[in-house]
Amino acid sequence: MTTFILFLYYLFQVLTFAIFFRAILSWFMMSTRSGSIITLYRVLHQITEPILLPLRRIIPMVGMIDITPIIAILILQILAMVLASYA
Repeated sequence: MTTFILFLYYLFQVLTFAIFFRAILSWFMMSTRSGSIITLYRVLHQITEPILLPLRRIIPMVGMIDITPIIAILILQILAMVLASYA
């Protein structure tokens, strides 16, 4: 059981970093034409969109700012802390 909990803990950490890097890369997508950055963004989009899309249906934008990544990171980190207390 602890192996599964540890796996979920690390999965939540990886997803947190993926969401963070996707948010950072989204700031630079307008100014770059680099194929490698665009490819990286697409991969991160495919990984993180199943988490962010349901949250976007619930959480409205604040002006023109999408706060969904912040909320997703907070949720993932809370879940990771709960799992860490069981491991």
